[in-house]
Amino acid sequence: MSDALKWLEWAREIQSLAHTSLHYAQNPFERSRAQRLLEIASEIVAGNSEMEAQEVLTAFTAQPGYVTPKVDVRAAVFRDGELLLVREAMDGRWTLPGGWADVGETPSLAIEREVQEESGLVVRANRLVGVYDANRLPGELPLYHAYKLLSLCEPGEGDLKTSVETSEVAFFPIDGLPSALSSYRTTPRHIQDAIAANHDSDIPVVFD
Repeated sequence: MSDALKWLEWAREIQSLAHTSLHYAQNPFERSRAQRLLEIASEIVAGNSEMEAQEVLTAFTAQPGYVTPKVDVRAAVFRDGELLLVREAMDGRWTLPGGWADVGETPSLAIEREVQEESGLVVRANRLVGVYDANRLPGELPLYHAYKLLSLCEPGEGDLKTSVETSEVAFFPIDGLPSALSSYRTTPRHIQDAIAANHDSDIPVVFD
């Protein structure tokens, strides 16, 4: 991580410790100290970004209890030697279909749902490619710490179509993949690991 972004790492760590302390607080004094630390973490983010401190504080306190990483799920869908990618409406870049897992879903259901929502294609998740620390990338980091689960999926029925989150959906030949990737959703490493797993069913699962 660059020195310019250490503030975000510090803010996330303070938020995590403060939120957990708030969960286990046994008296008003402990709760007050933990709440102030949450406010300080929010002020750090606001002071280094375009977000308002109250907006950050609301996001930081949205999930009660012990703070853990969020879970992002991604699907590698191969058909006739080509890989399915979707173009994100938010940034105009390409990514493996996926998104945040919902509470109560199994990982496979979350992956299958995301693919159908973003591409129109029904798939079956059948193998885990890797588990990645989604925040270990250079450049701007997201507000939350997250893990990324990448799975191989078998294509089924359905016509390719866009959604409110995607502006284009297409299968690409492996030697003709677009270079403009939505980096915090999909990196070259994710695609390379998926291609390797698709070619070799005995290759070990990747994990950070």
